[in-house]
Amino acid sequence: MPYRQETGQELIQETTDKIAQIQQRLHATRSRQKRYADKRRKPLEFQVGDRVMLKVSPWKDVVRFGKKGKLAPRYVGPFEIIEGIGLVAYRLRLPDEHSGVHDVFHVSNLKKCLADESLIIPAEEIQLDEHLHFVEEPLEIMDRKVKKLRRSRIPIVEVRWTSKRGPEFTWERKDHMKYKYPQLFTEKVVPDNDS
Repeated sequence: MPYRQETGQELIQETTDKIAQIQQRLHATRSRQKRYADKRRKPLEFQVGDRVMLKVSPWKDVVRFGKKGKLAPRYVGPFEIIEGIGLVAYRLRLPDEHSGVHDVFHVSNLKKCLADESLIIPAEEIQLDEHLHFVEEPLEIMDRKVKKLRRSRIPIVEVRWTSKRGPEFTWERKDHMKYKYPQLFTEKVVPDNDS
């Protein structure tokens, strides 16, 4: 089989044809990926007065919003939008303790706050003990029953707790509650009519 030597023109033509094929494949891939991304993309727009959460997780080595490391919050807030700047930036009303932070943020760092305003508890009203546990006291025992397992019976009680959000009820083990809050289990003395 004789070896055929290509001329310079044929080599250039073959190379440009391959380049054109590669470019067509890349264009098809890009357009398919763009269609896929556009279907799932939603435009983020906020109005003045909306409440938003501020994303702080990508800020490496910056301790502006509380805890540091793994337990640092991803979002802080909610903050009120006081002004729209251009199409993709918003000015937020930050509290005085964050006065060192610039108050204009890109829309990608904001997330709409869907929380009910009536459920927000100011930080000053939260009571913590020396171990930083919430202090919520039980008010009364609402109901009693016995939880049946395969080989044991566990007495449980329904407890109504004090809460800023309104009445809160949980089922707790009777022995644990009796140990922690014996005042809930004081037996009421019924006066005897015979005496």
